[in-house]
Amino acid sequence: MTVYHYPKCSTCQKALKWLDSEEIKYQALHIVEETPDAATLKALIEKSGLPFKRFFNTSGMKYRELGLKDKLPGMSLDEAVELLASDGMLIKRPLVVKGETVLTGFREAQWVEARLGDE
Repeated sequence: MTVYHYPKCSTCQKALKWLDSEEIKYQALHIVEETPDAATLKALIEKSGLPFKRFFNTSGMKYRELGLKDKLPGMSLDEAVELLASDGMLIKRPLVVKGETVLTGFREAQWVEARLGDE
């Protein structure tokens, strides 16, 4: 399992702490230093079945600076993944990838339901 996170993000800290408390093994990747490329992001979005908007950190400063609230509805998937890949701070975090499971953000109930601890 891979967890893309930002070390200063309190939600990411809480998520990693939860994984540790559940004794779930994971590889933590710094989302800014190791931002997934556009092809990877496109595959993750498609695998997740979620709309690409759910992959954007809508509460982030960069999101607001770029005025993405108004721009996203007119974007194609390819445009969105190129934008996400250009700056890890635009990506909703933590971003969890385990097999066919892709989760954005940390909601404990959702993580339990996804059975992240199952080998």
